[in-house]
Amino acid sequence: MKVVEYKKQKSYALEAKEIDPGMIASAGSGLARKILHAIVEKEKYPKQIAVELKENEQKIYYHIRNLEKAGIIKVARQELVHGTIAKFYRISEPAFVVKFKELIPSKETSAMNEKVAAFLRPFIIDGKLDAKIIVGSPDPHGPDKARSRDGYYGIDLALFFGTFLNYVPEINVRLDTEMKESELKENLILIGGPITNRVTERFNKQLPVHFAADRNIYSKISKTTYSSDETGLIVKIKNPFNPEKAVLVVAGKRFSGTRAAIMAFLKGFKQVYTGNKFKPGTIAKVVEGLDMDSDGVVDAVEFRE
Repeated sequence: MKVVEYKKQKSYALEAKEIDPGMIASAGSGLARKILHAIVEKEKYPKQIAVELKENEQKIYYHIRNLEKAGIIKVARQELVHGTIAKFYRISEPAFVVKFKELIPSKETSAMNEKVAAFLRPFIIDGKLDAKIIVGSPDPHGPDKARSRDGYYGIDLALFFGTFLNYVPEINVRLDTEMKESELKENLILIGGPITNRVTERFNKQLPVHFAADRNIYSKISKTTYSSDETGLIVKIKNPFNPEKAVLVVAGKRFSGTRAAIMAFLKGFKQVYTGNKFKPGTIAKVVEGLDMDSDGVVDAVEFRE
């Protein structure tokens, strides 16, 4: 459960726990609230709280027992302190909800939001990122001793996904050379083609739009080959190693093609999540980068399928 507040067209959220209305009194006193504020950032044991709040230790124990019974706080760990086992307490959740009526369906969810949510699953669940973003190593690696130049695109993509998150629990961007075999079963977001990103190579043949042996991009859907260096693909599939997870590949034939694919993802997201134009239920897009001002850098993009 979450509590959400909307301010100036932005939403702010906290994980929340529902408590019984009868338990409200447990957190109602001034001292009980002081105890909760004292442990909201860091778990502490009762004597430590008593010293910090300059309160009688027995009073602290009394409120802690009530708060624990109400499910508002819980034991985070136990540790030997001055020869005695001390229980360190923390808040169960950063927010609590008391319901006096059952929830009703929200009318705010639009058809577009449902499609966005479907695309983002299972990478984002309840505002939490559950995926690793994998970029190719900048050092020579793989049979071709390739160096990746796509790494910083991981930042752009991470920032995009961050707009849908309530918080990021850990660092999620990794090099392909750091990946373990067991991690291939997780949700993965892969940046760069199979030459520079060896993890992409592990999934390449499973993609409905993939990199052929001649390194061109081939669509199994339209039976079309795309040979331009500025061509890229955006594909989402179920993870072949674990069907409950998903793999998203954003890559190009060359560096400029990956740039085009990232640009298409960020600026044309609606076209991305609507799927392939020949097979709308399949998330498999082919894009081509364009150099509109002739400076040698891709600055626009077109969707080919």
